[in-house]
Amino acid sequence: MKREGTQIILLNDRREVLMYLRDDKPQIAYPNMWSLLGGMIEPGETPLECIMREIDEEIGVVLDPGEVEHIRTRDLHFGIEHTFFARAAFEIDEVVLTEGQELGWFGEYDAANTPLAYEDNAILAEFFSGLRDSAAPVR
Repeated sequence: MKREGTQIILLNDRREVLMYLRDDKPQIAYPNMWSLLGGMIEPGETPLECIMREIDEEIGVVLDPGEVEHIRTRDLHFGIEHTFFARAAFEIDEVVLTEGQELGWFGEYDAANTPLAYEDNAILAEFFSGLRDSAAPVR
């Protein structure tokens, strides 16, 4: 049975996504690489409950579940990944990272030119393409 995890694209008003630099520990997957925030689903937990818990645990931000949108589920070689989207109404200096080395905002160019963990480059390329192609403002 494949493991299931979640990740979230937190987008600020500058059209940048929040990512974190993973710890540099050889025993973890993708050490010392940038990644979207998220984590593994615990027994009895829904993907939405997982991402809500993970964001609270990792940066102390309590998201409004009504403002969190499920945008994709991917079956990847390492497991099943549920991707969510939400607007980020905070700055890095307003939160405390409890896992990983640092937080960073990445625009489309920076995200595309940084090797990311968990095949995040593909999901962000698709996401940013949708932003460019949309005439509607980002919500």
